[in-house]
Amino acid sequence: MEKSIKIANQNTLPSEKGEGVSLREAARQFITANGLMENKGLVIAFYGKMGAGKTTFIKALCEELGVEDVITSPTFAIVNEYTVAADGLSPSGHQSNDSSLFTLHSSLIYHFDFYRIKKLEEVYDMGYEDYFYSSNLCLIEWPELIEELLPENALRVTIEEQPDGSRTIAW
Repeated sequence: MEKSIKIANQNTLPSEKGEGVSLREAARQFITANGLMENKGLVIAFYGKMGAGKTTFIKALCEELGVEDVITSPTFAIVNEYTVAADGLSPSGHQSNDSSLFTLHSSLIYHFDFYRIKKLEEVYDMGYEDYFYSSNLCLIEWPELIEELLPENALRVTIEEQPDGSRTIAW
C-alpha cells in the first residue's frame, strides 16, 4: 500500500472531528489519485472488516462520479449496475458549465458484493468475465472470496476503522 486517505469520524461534532477529510472529499481525492475519470475498465477490490465502510465509500465514489441511481450494497443480488449521468460533471459530482470538466469514459459502474458467495462456480455462472473485462468500472466488496479471479491489474484498497472512529483508506 503506497497511498492513503484518512476520513474523519462522521459521527462527531465538527469541532471534535480532529484529523481527516470528509467522506466526499476522500472520494474526490481517491478519484483524482487513481485517474478514475480516464481509466476505463478498472477493477477496484475493497478489503475491510464488516462495518469498515466499504459500501459507504463506494456510495460516495459513485455519487462523485455522477451516478444518480440509488446506491445500495448488492449483498443479495451480488451485482448492482449504476448508470453514470451523460452530461459533464465537476470533480464534486455537480453539473457545471466549465469546459474543463471531468467526464467518466464509461457509462456504467458495476458494484459487486461477494459476501454470500459459497463456491467460485457461482461467480463463473454469473459471467464475471463479462463485467471484469468490460470497459466499465467494477467496484468489489469482499474480494478475498474470489481472489483468484481478480484481474492481475486490479487496484487493491483496504479500509480500516481507527480507534477514534475515523477510517483509513490505503492502496
